[in-house]
Amino acid sequence: MPDRQTAVATRKPPSSRANARRRKKGGMWRRGWIIAVLAILSALVLIFHRHVPNSVGNLGSLLDTFLPWVGLAVPVLGLAALLRRSATAGVALLVPALVWGMMFGDLLVPGKGDGGAYDLRVLTHNVDAANPDPEGTAKDLLGANADVMALEEITAADLKVYKAAFAKTYPYVVSRDTVALWSKYPVVETKSVDVGFAWTRALRAEVSTPEGKVAVYVAHLASVRVGTSGFTSDQRNNTIKALARQIADESLAGVIVMGDFNGTANDRSLAPLTAGLRSAQGAAGQGFGFTWPAKFPMARIDHILVRGVTPTKAWVMKPTGSDHRPVVAELRI
Repeated sequence: MPDRQTAVATRKPPSSRANARRRKKGGMWRRGWIIAVLAILSALVLIFHRHVPNSVGNLGSLLDTFLPWVGLAVPVLGLAALLRRSATAGVALLVPALVWGMMFGDLLVPGKGDGGAYDLRVLTHNVDAANPDPEGTAKDLLGANADVMALEEITAADLKVYKAAFAKTYPYVVSRDTVALWSKYPVVETKSVDVGFAWTRALRAEVSTPEGKVAVYVAHLASVRVGTSGFTSDQRNNTIKALARQIADESLAGVIVMGDFNGTANDRSLAPLTAGLRSAQGAAGQGFGFTWPAKFPMARIDHILVRGVTPTKAWVMKPTGSDHRPVVAELRI
């Protein structure tokens, strides 16, 4: 058994213990610099996403499409920072968290989209040409009790199914090739809208609501492709410009544009169309309102855009037999 003198000699002096604590505390700030750099880079991607060029595989538009998902870097890097016990990384992660919150936080505000008085409920749905159960999809859509309903990617055979299913509820029907509109209110004028296809993928209808006429556009824009050559969207972008020109010349004050645009509101390529129009989801919906793919939605490519009317509520329905989810909005005219 060591004597008292030996125990005193082996005990660390107070100054040594304090130095050890300081070294440990200082290490929290010296560790995790790679994580901190990655955190700042993710914030820069969010801030300057519009400056990512499209010259190589339309990389900029691809980033725009899935931009909210960049926020996943925060929890992933946050876990790494905890494992490394890095104070530096923890502080750096505040930057992308704040940037993401400023960009998308308003979509998550509690109570947003609780609704209010409305005059018109509208719905749009890409029903999918390969839909194995159009009868079931029709039943799901009837459950939304929309006043005006727009469907895209309808085959000739399925059009008969939808017309039969909706006949009692919607006396007014307009169909043009693969797009169609059903309305509870009179449709007083219709026309096909040329967006550059050999067949019709867009239409315009004047719907006479109790509060006045509104111009309703239904459109299914060209698809995009992601492959070895990158994000291919030239045809989609041309259809955007063609539809935008038609809407810019619209004479009615109330305008509703619905359909599958194969692009998100963040995608810079949609700017010719979204300029001057308001997203019902952005104005009166809670959450991101992702619609595609239906089983695990990652992007909102199905839209209800308006001008001259006020969205009071917007939401996404549960999946039907389609690879898209239906979207609904209530509007005050």
